[in-house]
Amino acid sequence: MKIFLTGATGFVGKGVLNQLVHRGHEVVCLVRPGSESKLHLSSELRNHVTLHPGDLFDRESLTKGMAGCDGVIHLIGIIREQPKQGVTFERVHVQGTRQVVEAARHAGVRRFIQMSALGARANAVSPYHQTKYAAEQIVVESGIPFTIFRPSVIFGPGDEFVNMLANLVRLPLTPVIGSGTYRLQPVSRKTVADVFTQALTLRASEGHVYEVGGPEQLTYLQILDSIGHTLGKSTVRKVKIPLGLMRPVINLMEGFSFFPVTNTQLTMLLEENICEDTETLYQTFDTPKIPFAQGIGEYLK
Repeated sequence: MKIFLTGATGFVGKGVLNQLVHRGHEVVCLVRPGSESKLHLSSELRNHVTLHPGDLFDRESLTKGMAGCDGVIHLIGIIREQPKQGVTFERVHVQGTRQVVEAARHAGVRRFIQMSALGARANAVSPYHQTKYAAEQIVVESGIPFTIFRPSVIFGPGDEFVNMLANLVRLPLTPVIGSGTYRLQPVSRKTVADVFTQALTLRASEGHVYEVGGPEQLTYLQILDSIGHTLGKSTVRKVKIPLGLMRPVINLMEGFSFFPVTNTQLTMLLEENICEDTETLYQTFDTPKIPFAQGIGEYLK
């Protein structure tokens, strides 16, 4: 198949791109002019990948790039807003998805795979999850056969999540917001790449929304301990910071890109990020269950 891929230069996109080529697909990557250097294409990839300059909000570039494509994989999303630059959840997730869907419909695309997020729902507390759900509805109503995936936190080589926590674990004392007992279900990028690629040709997945998590539900404290063990630390010494102290700091600092936490991220962390249904994904797709400790052990030093 010939696939149009958005978000190819991102962490998840690089994994999906590699898997698409491995499975024999031809891939057209939407790349903003000037960001081509973020893709380090091997000789194998170069023979099967076309870089198409364009922008999420440039309908003409989207339509041209999708010409002759059988399917679209839409990965673009943000975890942090920059309102002064026009980078908001509403604009990127909702308006951006609408642009891609309308271009796909115009191009006659026969398959649409959407990256959503675990926790996306109509009554979500966070604007991140609200807009991810709104984007899902645009895909559902598009008339194009679709599959939607809702991943939990994704880990793998070059990720931000585990590497950021590893830097904290290396400190003499590792800060923990609140109790640290809130749970996540980290999933390997390999699993994500597998299911996104397989969904293109798996008819049984059409019209379905899948939660995508790893085989374990881990508390934040357990995740820190696992990272510490991988780094060779016998004990991760933690200091718990009450929410009442953290919220004013986040309110003051979240506008600065170097500060690692926003109010939206804190809200999502505290409400947990775990799957209601872990097994359907693994029953539907041919992908191994990769435990967190095993996965991070392959790249974290």
